[in-house]
Amino acid sequence: MSPASKAAPATLPPEEQLSRFIDKFDAKNAALIRCIREALRKRLPTANELVYDNYNFLVIGYCPSERPSDCIVSLAAQASGIVLSFYYGATLPDPHKLLQGSGSQNRFVRLVSAATLAQPEVEALVAAAIAQGETPLPSSGKGKLIIRSISAKQRPRKK
Repeated sequence: MSPASKAAPATLPPEEQLSRFIDKFDAKNAALIRCIREALRKRLPTANELVYDNYNFLVIGYCPSERPSDCIVSLAAQASGIVLSFYYGATLPDPHKLLQGSGSQNRFVRLVSAATLAQPEVEALVAAAIAQGETPLPSSGKGKLIIRSISAKQRPRKK
């Protein structure tokens, strides 16, 4: 094994770390995570991606700043599937009743394909989340990929 392959994830560039996190999933979910991430990068090109490889989920949050509390939406993945999570979803208008969850703040939409993001009803939720954010997205530039935390102990990422 080469020294590079033995390197702890934190010593690798962020893009390579994220790739390794995604590779923990089965092929179908890994491909879906990559497609959804690509779509979110296109939709939110100036947002920072804050990555958390936690016990329960791999989370990629899209934020106008480096503060998690500014998060607009997150891709949250676990072995059983992927959701688009709205950090302040409880206050979003949802005339089509797409949002799931009953917490005091967070709501989510299950993503069975990246095409779900292109549905007008889901795009309206994303637009509303952007509009209600206290910190506006930068008008130009490219967001950074920031690995915020990696949990040593994790639930299996494959079914």
